[in-house]
Amino acid sequence: MPGSARRLYRRILLLHRALPAALRALGDRYVKEEFRKHKAAGPAEAQRFLREWENYAALIQRQINEDKQNLTEKTVYGIQLTEEKLNDFRDEQIGQLKELMDEATKPHKKLTVSKDSEHKT
Repeated sequence: MPGSARRLYRRILLLHRALPAALRALGDRYVKEEFRKHKAAGPAEAQRFLREWENYAALIQRQINEDKQNLTEKTVYGIQLTEEKLNDFRDEQIGQLKELMDEATKPHKKLTVSKDSEHKT
């Protein structure tokens, strides 16, 4: 991974630390997968890939800063994708987007430990 891509990757993971835990876990997993998939991308695709992730990092940075300043309302992270933007996606990307949306909208499971589940020795 070239130096600029590596710096961007680290920057995004650092930004994710300021997100709510569930979003952080989902975002970290997605970023790692996407950067891994694009390691061998051609120059034009790599440039577009990095530009989109730079835009994402800038957006998340702005939203984190807004969240720190706004103590009364809950911040909504991300953006609504336009139809034009969606039309630029390949079928594989639409599938990934649907998986990401499904994962993001799942009800969060809370783990509880009961006394019955403790190991007896």
